[in-house]
Amino acid sequence: MGKVVGKVFIFLIVLVALFMWVGSAITKMTGGEKKAGGKVEVTPEGGETIYWGKGRCYTCHSIGDRGSAVRCPNHGVWGDKFPLAMGARAVERAKEREKVTGKPYTATDYLVESLADPGAYVVDSFKNEMAVVYAPPISLTADEIKAVIAYMQSQGGDVNIEALNNPTEISKKFWDRIAAAGAAGGGDPGHGEEVYMTTCSSCHILKGEGGTAGPDLSNIGAKGIKNISESILQPAASFTPGYETYVVIGKDGKEMVRESKKVAGIKVSEDSESVEIAVDSDTRIKVLKSEIKELVVDKNKSLMPEDMIEMLTVKDFQDVLAFMIMQKGSKQ
Repeated sequence: MGKVVGKVFIFLIVLVALFMWVGSAITKMTGGEKKAGGKVEVTPEGGETIYWGKGRCYTCHSIGDRGSAVRCPNHGVWGDKFPLAMGARAVERAKEREKVTGKPYTATDYLVESLADPGAYVVDSFKNEMAVVYAPPISLTADEIKAVIAYMQSQGGDVNIEALNNPTEISKKFWDRIAAAGAAGGGDPGHGEEVYMTTCSSCHILKGEGGTAGPDLSNIGAKGIKNISESILQPAASFTPGYETYVVIGKDGKEMVRESKKVAGIKVSEDSESVEIAVDSDTRIKVLKSEIKELVVDKNKSLMPEDMIEMLTVKDFQDVLAFMIMQKGSKQ
């Protein structure tokens, strides 16, 4: 019996050792994960640590013959497909982006764009499936992303830290996107825009487009993340002037009902004879003043759905916050 137990024990030790060896071998095949120690500096060396570590870039990319991933483009020189390493390649890609957009792209602009908005330029024969690196589960900080870009610049190109710290107008737009994601707890502004268009645009105007039942949100980002968050979680907690909820009380002293809808909502127009109330994003009801006893402001009710937060997943909520914090333009 003792011999059997001993053999089983030895077998288990060998098995565990085998698993550890396989894990180590796979790590080495993919380039070898590097561990970051504290804050990463914005240098090629710092970027290398992120690329082969926290950023998990090596799970999809390789650099020349370092690594074995082929799912996404190789960032080094690799056969006829990639005769230039990423630093030199970015210079050529910037020319392509300039031709398509009509904007003066630099190599750094292209690299920033490729991380902030990877779907803007998709390499032929590859899919648009790159992860959003500044959103969960990767959640790189702005400095970590800058370091990765510096590392990419060092692959056959010129490292330009100055361009990262003093971005062009093109790059600044993408850095704003990344900053918004961080402010919203790691949200993705790109997906947030999709959530906004599906859920919010029928009632709100943004950059001159959308519905008019709710306030213009073109400059909502100036109010800060706390205010935006509260306006979604508790829409009746505060009202933008002009968007209070009015309840129409009829001559009989009861809340008026028309077309099977309670006449309560935003007062969109008023003249000497009538009042027009928007009861939802699609319905406006005009009531003669001769039929009205009084208009009462309901401080506990908003035209915005009170269960809005229940309509959104946690990710949708974070993403739409990230999108809204970016809206700091002038009202149209």
